[in-house]
Amino acid sequence: MAELAVHNRKREQVGQCELPDAVYAYPLKTHLMYEAVRHYLAVARRGTHKTKNRIEVRGGGRKPWKQKGTGRARVGSTRSPIWRKGGVVFGPAPRDYSYDFPKKARRRALASALSEKVRRDLLLIVDDLAMDSHKTKDLVALRASIGVEGKVLFVFDGENENMTLAARNHPQISAVRALQTHAYHVLDHETVVVSRAAAEALGEVLSR
Repeated sequence: MAELAVHNRKREQVGQCELPDAVYAYPLKTHLMYEAVRHYLAVARRGTHKTKNRIEVRGGGRKPWKQKGTGRARVGSTRSPIWRKGGVVFGPAPRDYSYDFPKKARRRALASALSEKVRRDLLLIVDDLAMDSHKTKDLVALRASIGVEGKVLFVFDGENENMTLAARNHPQISAVRALQTHAYHVLDHETVVVSRAAAEALGEVLSR
């Protein structure tokens, strides 16, 4: 079991908690983290890109000039792909970019990302992250009192709607529930601040 320090909101150590090595002391698996991030970004793609081919472009129904006798190249429509304002050949079409990724591999990637944050001393466990206000300035003040800077990810357990609302309006602060945390969230932020309950919940689920 890994013993990690627990702090209060003023970055003062108030105790320790034992967490499973399978989650917070997991070996670095760069290939798993790469695949997890790739899968996360692929699932997030909307895939609504679309171009019109020569059939879908408006106009071009009349033959521009007669077939023979003009000395010009023969052409049947002004919407030919080689013409300006013509259709696009082999252009993008709506598609689904998502694909299956094993649940066990996804969990191992998250454990590897969390363990790397622990090794670099970039994961901080706080006894409580409850907020009484949904204002962004209050969350910024909480980040300052904890003593972290840059991009910060707050991981909480249960319901914390105020933190969710406060974080969505700040470009460098994110908040996510413990059981919705992905390796992408951890890797995309410099520091991870986890509540004690969330750390224990992640340890229980990811060590299965």
